[in-house]
Parts: sequence; structure tokens; C-alpha cells
Amino acid sequence: MAASADFDLSQLSDSQQAALQQFTDVTGQEIKDAVPLLERSQWNVQIAIAKFFDGEGPDPVAEALAAQNATPRPAVRHENLQDSFLVADPPLRAARPHRTELAPRVVPLPPTTYRPPFLLSILFAPFQLGYKVVATLFRTVFYLFSYLPSSLRPHSFTRTIQKGWKNTNGRRMLMPRDAAARFKREFEEEYDEHGLPFFEGGHAQALDLAKRDLKFLLIVLMSPEHDDTECFTRGTLLSPDVVNFINDPANNIILWGGNVLDSEAYQVSLEYSCTKFPFSALVCLTPKEGSTRMGIVKRLVGPMTPAAYIAGLQSAINKYAPDLEAVRAERAAQQMARNLRTEQDSAYERSLARDRERARQRREAEAAAAAAEKKAREEAEAAALLEQKRQQWRRWRAATLAPEPNASEKDAVRLALNMPDSLGGGRVVRRFRKESTLEDLYAFIECYDLIRGSAEEYGGPQSKPQDYEHKYAFRVASVLPREVLEPSEEVTIAQKMGRGGNLIVEEEIEDEIQDDSE
Repeated sequence: MAASADFDLSQLSDSQQAALQQFTDVTGQEIKDAVPLLERSQWNVQIAIAKFFDGEGPDPVAEALAAQNATPRPAVRHENLQDSFLVADPPLRAARPHRTELAPRVVPLPPTTYRPPFLLSILFAPFQLGYKVVATLFRTVFYLFSYLPSSLRPHSFTRTIQKGWKNTNGRRMLMPRDAAARFKREFEEEYDEHGLPFFEGGHAQALDLAKRDLKFLLIVLMSPEHDDTECFTRGTLLSPDVVNFINDPANNIILWGGNVLDSEAYQVSLEYSCTKFPFSALVCLTPKEGSTRMGIVKRLVGPMTPAAYIAGLQSAINKYAPDLEAVRAERAAQQMARNLRTEQDSAYERSLARDRERARQRREAEAAAAAAEKKAREEAEAAALLEQKRQQWRRWRAATLAPEPNASEKDAVRLALNMPDSLGGGRVVRRFRKESTLEDLYAFIECYDLIRGSAEEYGGPQSKPQDYEHKYAFRVASVLPREVLEPSEEVTIAQKMGRGGNLIVEEEIEDEIQDDSE
């Protein structure tokens, strides 16, 4: 393929050059005209060929891409090694935009039990036994102190008795979904109906859902042993204003809560650098810092009023909501372009399938017509050959019939035949020799039109046709009593009719007789 003077083929990739070669081979279009059409068809050869032959209408994919380009996209910040060295300059460091803290994805690992070797377990058995004895004595003393009057006990000790001892004793590690269900159940048992839509799943699932649906993830970590947990939960988290704010669909908030006594919530507190309870963190996608980066956009630590809590969340939402809306618009445009492309490809495939089906039906119809024509031609040739052999047999049989005996012969059999219209009609009287068979009688009737003419009419003696068995299309019957005389080369006419008689020649009609028993 030679390069065009108006276009440099070196600018195209190997796949694009192959598509251009295939398109020009099919359509014969010039390269300068073929390249723009292939570009409008996204270098899809089939679509470009369809546009070339069927005409090019409005391109919905191009319109979708134009709408996508018109959508404001967040500016992604790229930084290389050279820019990192420039950060050392205080003015440049101050000019850098604020970068949010990365929100880690916490996946709790199943607990592993370490079993020391057998010799070490024997050596440390006395120490283990002593530890168990001391722990049992400590629990006993701790339990006895619980019966002292509240005035003699410290406030922290009372709090530990009411909350910590009850919740930590015998607490098993569960899977993330089961741990979330246990946290929700304990929260409802402690604070009755609250109306908070806690996410029933692990932290990793909640983070993935917020990233996929472009929502805000509000993480709330609680410690039952902390003094401010009770007042924060009842006064701030369960206040009607906060509950309505979290449940408002316009804010797009996914609420995930955890008890730090659980393994997963404890790991989340470590990863999020939680140093004070109660702890809340608002997490969302930060497209300006990375297309898939989840960042901590707000931290709310310690007790606070409902108004301050809502104000902190609202400020972060107002700051990052436009970026999420831009990403939603971009994803919607991309999805619309994919849907339009899929619909266009599907329509092309359906059109191609219809064309293939029509071509197949046309080929089948042509093959059926050719087969029918061939069958009709073969049947006509077979019928013509059969008729030729039949006429040859009639001429041969007419030449081989014995002549009519004279009237002076006393043993001759005289028959009066009533002929049908197809065999000439009328009454025919003929004498036959005594040894003439019924087959000779049938042959005479079959060849009567040739016998009554001259020998030149049927060409004189003829040979018997090969591979031919003649069938008579009539039957001969006596009058009274009626009896059908079948053609036979063994039975003579004299045995059936004696010295003579009247016979009726009837055209044979093939009737389909159905058996009633079937």
C-alpha cells in the first residue's frame, strides 16, 4: 500500500495500517478519504464499511464523547522526582496544595495460635501454672471488691465493673460481617431504637462501596471503657439533628461503626492513628490526588455538641462533593458511551445476522429450485424413455402375434370384444387359435390400433426392449357370469371361453382400498 501524498502512513500504528489496508481493499477508496472515515468509526473496519455502503448518519458515540469532553474533570496532580526536590524551598512548600491523609483498607487476619515445641512447653509449664494461679487470685479479689459500697470504690473502677468487665469477658473474635452484626445488636440493646443506618459488613467492604458509589464513609469507633463514650453517644451521635443528617440521601453517607474491643475495629483504630475516643473520621475518594485514592477528609475526636459535629461533617462534604460530582458525570458519560457503542455493535451484529439468514434462505431456495428442476427433468426423461420402450414393445408384440385363422378352421375360438373409447371403441370380432393364451388376447387388444393398420405404420418387426416389463392398463371380463380374465401365458383362451363368447374390455382404475382393521 503506497503512502498518499496528503497523509503520512508512518503516523499510524500497525493495527491501524492493517485496518486501513483491509478497508481500502474492500471499498477501493482513496487513503486521504478512508482515514477520516476510519477515525470516525473508531478504527472499526466493519462499521466503516457499513457506513461507506449504507451512508453515514449521526454518530451517537461521537456525541457522547463530546458530552464527556464538555464535562468538567478534576485536575490530577502529577509529581516527579524533580518536583520533590523543590519542596525543600519554604516558599514552594507553602504553595503546595494540602494533601489528605491516605485512608487504609483494613482486612482483619484470622488469629493464629502458636504452639511451642514439646520440650519448651515442658520447661515453661511451671511458669504457666503460676500465671494461671495469680490470674485466678486477681479475678477473685477484683470480684470481691465489686461488693464494696460505691463510695469506697473509685469512679474508674466502677466504670470498669459496669462496662469493661461485662463486655470483655469471653468476647470471641468473629468475621467482619458477624462482628458488625454484633456491634449493631449491642448498640441497640444499650441505646434502644436509634435510627442510625450502620453498615452490616466489614470495614473493607464499606470502603469499597464508598469508592464504587462515590459516597462518603463515616467511621465511628467507640471504646466502652472510655468516660466520654456515653455522653457522646446519647448527646451527640443519637441527637435528632445528627441522625437526620446521616440519613439524608443528599449527603451520600455510609455509616460504619465498631467497638475497639473487636479485632477489626482495633486494627482500624491503629491504622487511622486513633489516640482519643470517641473517634469519627470522614473518608471519600480524592480524585485530585489520585483516581482511586481514598483519603481522610475530616477527623472528629472527643466529645462535642451536635451542631459542631454536623458543621465539621458539612464543611468536608461541601469541599469534596463537587469533585465527586465531576467523577460521577465522567463515569456517566463513559457508561453512556459504552452503552451506545454496545447498542451500535449489537445492531450491526443483528443486521449482519439478518443478512446471513437471508443469504442462507436464498441459497436454500436456489438449491431447492435446482433440485426440483433436476427431479422434474429426470422424471420427464424417465417418462419419455418409458414411453419409447412401451411403443417399441407394442411394435414388437404386434409383429409377433399369430395371424387370425381362416374361417374354415373348426378349432378356432371366435370372440366379440367391446372395446373402450381409449382403444378405438366399438365392437371387434376376432378369431384366435385354440392354443392362443390369455396373454395373446391382451396383446391383441393392446396392439389393435397397429394391427388394423399396415405394416409400414409400426415399422415392421422390432426387437423386444431390454429392462422393460409391460403393464396393461385395461382388463378383460366375461359378461355372464362375470369373471375377470387375467393375462397368463399358461391359460389358453379356449379353456376359459370354449368355442367363443362375448368379452368386455374395461379401463383399469387403481382404487386405494383402506383396511378397516387398521
